[in-house]
Amino acid sequence: MYSIKNIRNIGFISTRLKGTDGVSLETEKWVDVLEKMRYNCFFFAGEADWPPERTMVEPLAHYLHPKIQELHSHFFGTKTRSYKVTDKIHELRVIYKTALYQFIDAFKIDMIIVENALSIPVNIPLGLAITEFIAETNIPAVGHHHDFYWERERFMVNCVNDYINMAFPPSLNSLHHVVINTEARKMLSYRRGLSSLVIPNVFNYDREPPGIDDYNKDVRRDLGLNEEDIIFLQPTRIVQRKGIESAIEVIHRLKDPRIKLVITHSAKDEGKEYYKRVLSYAELMNVPVVIKPSIFSDKRSTGPNGEKIYSIWDIYPHADFITYPSSYEGFGNAFLEAIFFKKPILVNRYSIYQQDIEPVGFEVVAMNNYVNNRVVEEIKNLIGNPQKVEEMTEKNYHLASRFFSYEVLEQKLKTILVNYGQV
Repeated sequence: MYSIKNIRNIGFISTRLKGTDGVSLETEKWVDVLEKMRYNCFFFAGEADWPPERTMVEPLAHYLHPKIQELHSHFFGTKTRSYKVTDKIHELRVIYKTALYQFIDAFKIDMIIVENALSIPVNIPLGLAITEFIAETNIPAVGHHHDFYWERERFMVNCVNDYINMAFPPSLNSLHHVVINTEARKMLSYRRGLSSLVIPNVFNYDREPPGIDDYNKDVRRDLGLNEEDIIFLQPTRIVQRKGIESAIEVIHRLKDPRIKLVITHSAKDEGKEYYKRVLSYAELMNVPVVIKPSIFSDKRSTGPNGEKIYSIWDIYPHADFITYPSSYEGFGNAFLEAIFFKKPILVNRYSIYQQDIEPVGFEVVAMNNYVNNRVVEEIKNLIGNPQKVEEMTEKNYHLASRFFSYEVLEQKLKTILVNYGQV
């Protein structure tokens, strides 16, 4: 049993805490705010780039570990599993739970925050281990849920529904649930009977956005672009729900040869078929697309041959327009970044945007699942009107500072911590 009288050390647990994926980015923001509140933060993950003196890495916890990938190949698309697969699940569960106890003891953890590892079943044995650990210790815990299994079609047919119902997410006395949008709160209540607090994705709007400096001045050159090119930036992975065809269609219909579509990320772990689709569609529409994920990372560094590796933030100052035509998002990190860098943005009105972002009153070019003449004309008018762009982006920055700032996150976290008598 864990005392909740004096929580000082907080442990973050996830399959991966590294890079520019949404979970890692939001974890970093929570850590920033909690450390400002004078809590000490520590990390457990299958892969992590946090200070090693505060981090425990268990490679088996990564959802892309070959053993996990092999095991999960038996889970989905079928309704029957063998006893050997079941045995393997529990063998890994014991390994994880042992590691969790070691993590808690090594860093004297008073409270844990589980980042998506109890939300989406990409590592089922880890989810079971975390669930059992919380049940056995009654440690104060927060499940920070970024997306759920019912939001992904590939998880719907499976032979592990017993484990999914047990741990994704579990119902436990000391576990508080946090979701990132209103729809997730409704569905978590409907499907699992669990109450939750909505904490939206946030951004630190207390600082000025960085501009072009001596380091990132070469971004255009390294992308193969010149100063006259107009950059339409798609700052996302190349996966189907990002709707990149709409960005390509917009550029095709604008009929301006200076416009180039720059995509910052690769296809990653969700296959290459959509990647091929994007390239073939761009060729069909005669739209220049630049995809060089190798020169971007979560922070500036140097490549194996001494070449510059840029952070994602290094491309934003060069961008003229942001495309964000997603059909679905858990919230919208790229949207908040575009607002931070004061860039005009095309947004498809996906459901979460309509519920949790649009009511704030942002001024954007909005589309309803497809590109039409109005969308094209609005973008054309913005490209030729820097004064209008400045008015629009300043308004958006002010609104985001009010509704999606670190101050909002701090107040929400205090709401959780007050339940443990900490604030």
